[in-house]
Amino acid sequence: MGVAIFPDRENRSPRITEMREAESFDWVRVAACGSLITGGLLLLSGRKRAGLVMAASGTAIALLDHEETVRNLWKAMPGYVDRAQYMLEQVQDVVEDIAKKGESLRRTLSRRSPSVRA
Repeated sequence: MGVAIFPDRENRSPRITEMREAESFDWVRVAACGSLITGGLLLLSGRKRAGLVMAASGTAIALLDHEETVRNLWKAMPGYVDRAQYMLEQVQDVVEDIAKKGESLRRTLSRRSPSVRA
């Protein structure tokens, strides 16, 4: 038979448990994520208007946390608009060129089409 020695409770040194200080939450991110998720779920469930409102508010809250990024984007916006306009003009020119070539091809094919024999 074995003998185990248990220390008396009075003789033990008191244990001090230190609780860590609770980490503070970034409530802006929590609110933004919650709004975006809720907006997405509302959109998926068919409630488009409410979903768009929630998604827009979540986006606005998220942008509050990134003021400098929004400011830089706002300053760069005219360059983006000019570039997009230039690209659209190029696409329009290509579409017009294709339409002209298509019309020319139709005229050429209609002149050379053989008569149908019965």
